[in-house]
Amino acid sequence: MELWFLLPLALSLSLCLALKSIIHHLSLPKSIQSKLSLPPGPLKVPIIGSFVFLRISSPFKMEPILRNLCHKYGPIITLHIGSHPAIFITNHSLAHQALVENGTVFADRHPLGSPSRIVNNNPLSINSAPYGPVWRLLRRNITYEILHPSRVKSYGHGRRWVLQILIKRLRNHVQSGESVPVIDHFQYAMFCLVVLMCFGRKFDEKIIREIEYVQRTLIVNLRRFSVLAFLPKLGKIIFRNRWNQLLELRRRQESVLIPIIRARREIKNKKQDKGNPDDEFLVSYVDTLFDLKIPDDGRNLTEGEIMTLCSEFLNGGTDTTATELQWIMANLVKNQGVQEKLYSEIEGVVNSGEEIREEDLQKMPYLKAVVLEGLRRHPPSHFVLPHAVTEDIVLDGHVIPKKATVNFMVAEMGWDPKVWKDPMEFKPERFLSEEGVVFDITGSREIKMMPFGVGRRICPGIGLAILHLEYFVANLIRDFKWTAVDGDDVDLSEKPEFTIAMKNPLRAHISPRLP
Repeated sequence: MELWFLLPLALSLSLCLALKSIIHHLSLPKSIQSKLSLPPGPLKVPIIGSFVFLRISSPFKMEPILRNLCHKYGPIITLHIGSHPAIFITNHSLAHQALVENGTVFADRHPLGSPSRIVNNNPLSINSAPYGPVWRLLRRNITYEILHPSRVKSYGHGRRWVLQILIKRLRNHVQSGESVPVIDHFQYAMFCLVVLMCFGRKFDEKIIREIEYVQRTLIVNLRRFSVLAFLPKLGKIIFRNRWNQLLELRRRQESVLIPIIRARREIKNKKQDKGNPDDEFLVSYVDTLFDLKIPDDGRNLTEGEIMTLCSEFLNGGTDTTATELQWIMANLVKNQGVQEKLYSEIEGVVNSGEEIREEDLQKMPYLKAVVLEGLRRHPPSHFVLPHAVTEDIVLDGHVIPKKATVNFMVAEMGWDPKVWKDPMEFKPERFLSEEGVVFDITGSREIKMMPFGVGRRICPGIGLAILHLEYFVANLIRDFKWTAVDGDDVDLSEKPEFTIAMKNPLRAHISPRLP
């Protein structure tokens, strides 16, 4: 039924888009019409192209196709997918011109499709909000109220608490002699930490698991509902079962998160009523959302909007960090020389038996190089979220039309042999110099890799993510020696999930380095 519905729909949309493209081209100034065109790409065959994209449900599966197209047409290409041309950029210099030199023009997002509107409240989230006053308010709030270095430092006790949980779980495997399924422990530990920063409480495992379940169930199933983005009103009728399933997932999420949000609001109000809150009260992310005023109408956020922003915070700080931590540890298992060199550096900074303080991490350049190499070789996503341009602009001699979707191929930039020697090898030394590690991962001066994005839409949690990776890698290597399971060569094959995960998750043997 879905195929027979989509076939005439695709034909109608294709005709409309072709007419729209002609009208837009005629509206451009004559000089641009005659001299400039879209970046090159394969022949535009709307009906076939649409069905190819529908069959290729993941951008990860499109990567070999895009890679071949870039070899044929150059570092910037056009595919006609959906209602706007999709531009793909693989060149570091062009990415810098777009995201830094013309950052404002490339900072927008397209309106979300129907399923995402339910999840993101039309679409009040930092990632999906259009570039404008609301986005600036939300971005400024999380950057200065939660992700500022002073605020991040105040949660040092939380990182120590989570580290103790993780180390205890790992030691259970040492005692049993079993290999360690590391991603399970990494995800739980990171989720505990992010929940603490979001809601300001150290919940017990039962509540943590409830929050984790509703978050993960929604993420894992969201792709199933992408068909609802086509003509949403009609889609609700034709795909009624899927629509109801999506609504039910949202209701489950509300049933778990809304009571936690209300309880935290009560705690915050009581602290304010006392006039002299005690020292144990640390500002959490949800605390910063209660008093925010939406520009223009001056209203407060609704409970649903607060829940969506909290959900975004939980998702953004868990899987990406846990997955990247697994990739780094997998490479340290595979490259024992790198692991021992890192251990020697840690021992040279922190005496055996002493706690690794966060200020000690700044004295470990090789640790920082290991983390950067992990991010280069295994970026959490191979694409940043698509950008939308706010006006016609010329890039590399081609016109990028207003509202075009622009995608940046992150993995290709980190693996470019013109920039990185032996790019598929894990070599932290490439980041070291006589001055230590001198590398601008924000890409403000130049872009060599961009695992967190670049420009106005760069991930606001970049500093927090790198701190967490350095802190946990250092402690895991100082406390345990990590080796491969007998007969296992550590498979670095990739699999697309919410992030780019290991196709065969790492299992390792660990043995204590300390008594």
